[in-house]
Amino acid sequence: MAKPVSLFVCTECGAQTRQFFGRCSSCGSWNTLIEQAAAPPADQRRRRPVPAPGEALAPAGARRSEPISAVGERPLQRLGSGYGEFDRVLGGGLVPGSLVLLGGDPGIGKSTLLLQSAQSMAARTSVLYVSAEESAQQVKLRWRRLAEAEAQQASGSGPVADADLQLLSETDLELVLQELEALRPAVAIIDSIQALHDGELSSAPGSVAQVRECAAALARIAKRQHTALLLVGHVTKEGALAGPKVLEHLVDAVLTFEGDRFASHRLLRAVKNRFGATHELGVFEMRDRGLAEVTNPSELFLGGEEPSSGSATIVACEGTRPLVVELQALVSTTSYASPRRSATGIAVNRLHQILAVLEKHMGLPLSRFDCYLAVAGGLEVEEPAADLGVAAAVVASFRDLTLPPGTLLIGELGLGGQLRPVSQLELRLGEAARLGFTRAVVPRGSGLGPVAAGLGLELLEAATIAQALVAALGVNPADDRA
Repeated sequence: MAKPVSLFVCTECGAQTRQFFGRCSSCGSWNTLIEQAAAPPADQRRRRPVPAPGEALAPAGARRSEPISAVGERPLQRLGSGYGEFDRVLGGGLVPGSLVLLGGDPGIGKSTLLLQSAQSMAARTSVLYVSAEESAQQVKLRWRRLAEAEAQQASGSGPVADADLQLLSETDLELVLQELEALRPAVAIIDSIQALHDGELSSAPGSVAQVRECAAALARIAKRQHTALLLVGHVTKEGALAGPKVLEHLVDAVLTFEGDRFASHRLLRAVKNRFGATHELGVFEMRDRGLAEVTNPSELFLGGEEPSSGSATIVACEGTRPLVVELQALVSTTSYASPRRSATGIAVNRLHQILAVLEKHMGLPLSRFDCYLAVAGGLEVEEPAADLGVAAAVVASFRDLTLPPGTLLIGELGLGGQLRPVSQLELRLGEAARLGFTRAVVPRGSGLGPVAAGLGLELLEAATIAQALVAALGVNPADDRA
């Protein structure tokens, strides 16, 4: 049997050629040719017969569509991964027949997380772990180290021997599909999708064509067998998932595993989830026995108990999880004609906007000072509810003031100096009260005074940034005597 012919198609103009070139001969674009399998000849395609004039079209088959109201409902049975933080990000667990793509930097702990989850799930159902990057002996060494460390901490017994965890070290897509067809596991883990290759394509593993075809073939068999499929994906040097963009559209959930190499904690985020909320956050900590869940992540991102000048506390919401985070600011006299602005954990353009509002509406000459801002713990805060905390930290550092202990600041800052309400305010106040905070500065009109009183919080409402800073600091920062 002859080997199927491949075509190279330009992603810019759609031109086709049977040979790869670095530049498209039709539109002149560079590096836009991708490989794909050629379509069958026209005489081999199945076509419906064209009726003669005046002759009715014969039915091609039974009707397959039905009214949406008549579609039967099937209860959604999720499979727990063995980790509450993982299940939280997934929306409650793995859905049979779903595809989950997990991406992250090299060495961040993707394989460790999935191997620990596979061991936990294998105690309840069948799991297939396909290692396309490491040999079976390498995976066995990691599994034994993790299992023994966990067993010693739990009860002192050895690794679980009767767990239904199957291991396959293979890079050939055809052999992986045959194993999935023969074993029919409830959960399958592919580590990684960039290491698999389809023998019908001549391109190297990890190329756009290989990743697309391998992912599509795995998706078809997972949907047919109702196998929950977990795919490990590489990332580029820019931090985006490697491979074609269609890979992210093909899967049901896209998770990213993040972390600072100088810190022990790891953050699991949901960028896309068809069976749960997006932008959910799970927190793990890398230890000698592997990854451990962090049940109280707010304490991880809080600083010391002693308040210092230039620090403020906010409550950031990642999906449905509130996180109490400390912001630290440093304002110092600049030595250059153009002051330096640096932000870690918050967009620097957001910092520029807040500094401009403070200078315009508070009269603070911040344009002659360097400003440095950092989020404690290395967390990335993207929501505008942190604006009031950033402004308070900057003003406190500029005036060398210290916020009273137990003070929390929540609010979005408008360009006119006004405070705008934020979402999930009641959830944020509840997390602050749980951690022992006593005062909260929020935008006016929240209507949560009785709720805050029941939580033991003193609610200070303000309409403008000036009123909020006076309520938080106890003095007027615009006064030179402050």
